[in-house]
Amino acid sequence: MLFRRLEYLVALSRERHFARAAQSCYVSRPALSEAIRKLEDELDVPLARRGRKYEGLTPEGERIVVWAQRILADRDALKDEVGALRTGLSGTLRIGVIPTAAGAVAQLTAPFCAAHPLVTVTVLGDLQADDILRQLTRFEIDAGITYLHEDLPDTFRAVAPYRERHVLLTGAADGTAQRATVSWAEASRLPLCLLTGAVQGRRVVDEVFAEVGLRPSPRVETDSVAGLFAHVRTGRWAGIVPHAWLHVFGVPPGMRAVPLVEPAREVSVELVTTAREPGSVMARALRELARSTDVEAALERLPGDLGR
Repeated sequence: MLFRRLEYLVALSRERHFARAAQSCYVSRPALSEAIRKLEDELDVPLARRGRKYEGLTPEGERIVVWAQRILADRDALKDEVGALRTGLSGTLRIGVIPTAAGAVAQLTAPFCAAHPLVTVTVLGDLQADDILRQLTRFEIDAGITYLHEDLPDTFRAVAPYRERHVLLTGAADGTAQRATVSWAEASRLPLCLLTGAVQGRRVVDEVFAEVGLRPSPRVETDSVAGLFAHVRTGRWAGIVPHAWLHVFGVPPGMRAVPLVEPAREVSVELVTTAREPGSVMARALRELARSTDVEAALERLPGDLGR
C-alpha cells in the first residue's frame, strides 16, 4: 500500500471535492481519482461515492480514512523521531489555539524555537475547543491550547501553562478607571463591548455573570480581542478581556485595566496533546517545555516592563 494513496484519501476527506483535493496534493484530478480507485481495488471496498460530482465517502471510506490519518501520522512521527536522533528536532510544529489564548501562545513558541532552531511553528489562532480536539484526533495539529470545562477523554493529555483571569478595560475618564477593583455586577451596568457568543472566551465571561445572577447586554460585539481594544479606545465602551492580552498590547494611553472581582474567577488554560505513545516527538517536546516554563510569571510583565 502506497503512502501517497492514503494521503490522497485524507485530502479528499478534508476537501470534499476531487479537484480541490488534487490541487492540495499538487497532482491532476485524474491522477488523484485513479489512485483512489487503486486503493479501493487493493482494499476491496468502495471508498468514495462517485456521480456527476463528488458525493462523499462511503461508510467504509469514513472508517478507512481514520486509519489512513493514523498511519500517516505515525509515519511522520517516525521520521521526526529519527531526525531528532540524528540532528536534533526539525520539521513543523502545528498548534491550534482558541482566540482568547492567542496572546499567550508566544510564551511557549519563543522558548521552543530557541531550544529547537531547526523547527518552524504554525499557529492556528482562531479555533474553538471542539475544533482543537477534532483536529488533534485527525492528526491535523500536534497540540492545542484551549479551555477544558469537562473531563478530558483518556485519548488526550493536558498540561496547564497558566490560569486566565479577566480585567475591565475602560477609558481613563470613566468613573471606574481609578478604582482598585470593579465587581462583575458593576461592570454589567456599563456600556459594554464584548466578544461574540461564537467565541468560547465569551461563554466563560457569561458563566461568571450568570454566577452572580446577571446577563450582560453588550452594545457592541466583536470576534477579535484586537477589535475589542479598538472599540474601548474610542471612549464610548468598556470591555472585558483576558489579562494575558495586556502582555501583548499593554494598557494603551487613555485606557485603564481594572481587575474584576466578586467573584475573582480564574480559568485554567490547557495545552492538550494526544495520549498515544510514542506519539509526536514535537508534541512531547512542547509538553516538556510547558512544564518547565513559567508562563504565568511572564504574563504578569506588561510591555515596557519586559527588561526588568
